[in-house]
Amino acid sequence: MEKVVKLASENGILIFSKSSCCLCYAVQILFQELGAHPCIYEIDQDPEGKEIEKALMRMGCNGPVPAVFIGGKLIGSTNEVMSLHLSASLNPLLKPYLQAANLC
Repeated sequence: MEKVVKLASENGILIFSKSSCCLCYAVQILFQELGAHPCIYEIDQDPEGKEIEKALMRMGCNGPVPAVFIGGKLIGSTNEVMSLHLSASLNPLLKPYLQAANLC
């Protein structure tokens, strides 16, 4: 869990993802269309990926991926992100991070 917390605190917008996950891709595209440049962390390319998945579930993520963090805070998975977007609550969370590219 330390690795997850560290990565989340170091990146304004962080999406834990799997390269083969279509929901992860959809969330990434949404953020890009909103002008955000999230750091994408592909857990299926990390030897500790299974441990990261378990940590994300312990932190309260409904499914292990996508797991979206904004400003170091767990926002949630696809359902939570889409709900925030549809209620016009996502943009205010992203606003502080829209200017600078978020490279990890």
